[in-house]
Amino acid sequence: MYLEIIHDTTYQYDPNVEIAQHLTHLKPTNTATQEIIQAELSIDPKPAWQEEHSDIYGNNCTYFSLETRHKSLVISARSQIQTRKFQSNHVESAKTPSWELVREYFRYHSGMLWDPASEFLFQSQYIVPSPEFAEFARANFTANRPILDSAIDLMRRIYSEFHYVSKSTDLDTPAVEALKNREGVCQDFAHILISTMRSIGLPAKYISGYILTNPPPGKARLIGGDASHAWASVYIPSVDAQGNLVPGAWCDLDPTNNRWGFESPGEDYVHLAYGRDYGDVSPIRGVIHGGDDHILDVAVTVRPIEQ
Repeated sequence: MYLEIIHDTTYQYDPNVEIAQHLTHLKPTNTATQEIIQAELSIDPKPAWQEEHSDIYGNNCTYFSLETRHKSLVISARSQIQTRKFQSNHVESAKTPSWELVREYFRYHSGMLWDPASEFLFQSQYIVPSPEFAEFARANFTANRPILDSAIDLMRRIYSEFHYVSKSTDLDTPAVEALKNREGVCQDFAHILISTMRSIGLPAKYISGYILTNPPPGKARLIGGDASHAWASVYIPSVDAQGNLVPGAWCDLDPTNNRWGFESPGEDYVHLAYGRDYGDVSPIRGVIHGGDDHILDVAVTVRPIEQ
């Protein structure tokens, strides 16, 4: 599938901003399920300094500095991407190791082999493991149940029991509050799933990206009417011939849409960046001098294109 993503962000400041430095995660990278045909970022006013590099997770980051007074800032990201299904051996969820074995695999002991997924076990800015999440996991992570079975069941439970309510939360709303209220947006649902997994000793990470939405029958696709998306990914170790757990693969789970799949929930998804939580992959963040008040407008378009 060939997709075009247009992500426009506009800030209006009052009073003017005197000087600013920003970091963005708005340019996707190549993965096992997507190939970048074209990706560009335009910034107005033109930065005095701009630099791109990959962070520790391999995400594409753009730093830039504005050193002249400005009343507005416009950041436009344009990408064309070819997505595809993940080519791997089929994994039956019921044949994955039990979640307790995976928990023990990551429990520290002398001489243990390092698995990079261990980084996604611990508390981070927006993820605080707690007894509330461990209790929430109890219904899905029953004794000796395969980890992928349990994780998919948890995803489906969030999908069925929680209500998607726009603007019901903001960036500072704790995941445990969204858990209590049983409502939120895709970011909250991803954080709830991740918090639940980490609270019982299992690694999970946060993914930001986009999903192709289909307009109602007879309606034209809205330009600028889409939004960025977020979902979670859980780690599934493999089992060697001797029955030991060894490094495995990540399985994406989207509790907002009840979709899952190894490396990606589907060809209609685009990975933008991943990290421990939203704080690692926020689209734009920075430091400004001035601009005490601001108005933010974001317009996203995801649409199929001809080859």
